Amino acid sequence: MRRKLPLGIQTFREIREDGCYYVDKTAWARRLVDEGKHYFLSRPRRFGKSLFLDTLKELFEGNEPLFRGLAVHDGWDWSVRRPVVRLDFGSGYFQDPDYLREDVAAQLAAVERREGTPSENASAPVRLRRLLEELHRRTGHRVAVLVDEYDKPILDTLKTPELAEANRDYLRGLYSVTKTADAHIAFSFLTGVSKFSKVSLFSGLNNLIDITLDPGYSAVCGYTDGDLDAVFEPELNGLDRDLIRTWYNGYNWLGADRLYNPFDILQLFRSRRFRPYWYETGTPTFLIETLVRRRVDVPSLDGLRSDDALLSKFDVRDMAPEALLFQSGYLTIRGEETGPMGAPVYRLGYPNHEVRWSLNESLLAALTPPDSAHRRRDPRVADRLRAGDLAGVEALVRGLFAGIPYEWHTRNEIAGYEGYYASVFYAWLAAQGLDVAAEESSGAGRTDLAVRCDGSVYLFEFKVAERAAAGSALAQLRAKGYADKYRGQAGAVHLIGVEFSRRERNVVRFESARA
Repeated sequence: MRRKLPLGIQTFREIREDGCYYVDKTAWARRLVDEGKHYFLSRPRRFGKSLFLDTLKELFEGNEPLFRGLAVHDGWDWSVRRPVVRLDFGSGYFQDPDYLREDVAAQLAAVERREGTPSENASAPVRLRRLLEELHRRTGHRVAVLVDEYDKPILDTLKTPELAEANRDYLRGLYSVTKTADAHIAFSFLTGVSKFSKVSLFSGLNNLIDITLDPGYSAVCGYTDGDLDAVFEPELNGLDRDLIRTWYNGYNWLGADRLYNPFDILQLFRSRRFRPYWYETGTPTFLIETLVRRRVDVPSLDGLRSDDALLSKFDVRDMAPEALLFQSGYLTIRGEETGPMGAPVYRLGYPNHEVRWSLNESLLAALTPPDSAHRRRDPRVADRLRAGDLAGVEALVRGLFAGIPYEWHTRNEIAGYEGYYASVFYAWLAAQGLDVAAEESSGAGRTDLAVRCDGSVYLFEFKVAERAAAGSALAQLRAKGYADKYRGQAGAVHLIGVEFSRRERNVVRFESARA
């Protein structure tokens, strides 16, 4: 039976009372309570964090009718109704230097009015601590503290580092209450997009259990393939199941399941059309500017390797690109390896087609002039690849680089001169929606670029013409035997050597051959 889609609804009560589709996450809520006390979770935006936090609120308040038929119901003590203090930073204009303090004061005042507790003219940490003490004393039950979007006042002000640091330091004092008032707290849960380093925001909060990369909680937010089949089965009729996976599945935090962003899935079921719904709600201007400013090699993004420390290296003036991309949801964990002394090393990559396509379209716009016609999606690229018209592809490639003025070549050198060309080339192909893989491994080594289109594979090798290395790019591609991996796996395998010239600022040789 079809139900109402919970589009834009982050309130557990409304979803349950209105008979909306609901993916039961209450088993994880019960486990959290049973296994610990103070928790932290980082997930990308629109991934269901607010709904899970609201579910916890209703659970602690003992609203039993809402949980009938759900996993937590039969094992929960509904006779205990705990007081809840919830702080939500999901909205607001934090670029105003005074806004954060005013917002916290208003949220605390709202709780004080609701609970009938006295309010005093004191700092926010003091007010929060007194509020927890009073609620514990009056009810006889310790308090549940829930903080949603704990980091938004910092993330919204990253372009103004001084204000971001001021907001960070203010929040550090506020959140420290979860440790100093521990005797009055039954449970605390902080959620956000980013994971700021412990030495900055969470200094002293060594009581927090970080479940961001805990395999047992990897599916605490988001939808699995099984969820789609079990809960949303009526909505799947008429939609290509494999295409749904290609477009939207792929997020992973070390668990057994690859996950979907709920926002994408619900929008797809509403419109019945495949579009980059999640990406379009928050084009990552700051992220793109950071990647270009740090001269990050675009093809290398799909295949980055990182350890725990680097994924957590996130602060106002010290943000590792890997951490920024991973925490904001533009890269995810593709695999885990064992590094030196047994430490884990994570292989990162784009989670799905939506992110690869959309992010590279934004990167292409940042790497080429504003008036470039090649910034737009061009169906001719895929059409000419399908037709095997590599001369036509060459003409498009030459037109792409011919349209880039001299100053853009010098201003945007990413990972060296060859890196700029390769970055533009990769972003251009990925922005067309093509299946593009950089430095794909084979027994012979790593090819610069592999493009799959309608069963055929196109292997690219790049070279700077002014370099002294002997032989053309095509000859090098042949000599390395990269095509061997793809024989028997696809239709035709094409080898394409592309040589750039620093002097001429364009492609000077584009050779192709069938493997």
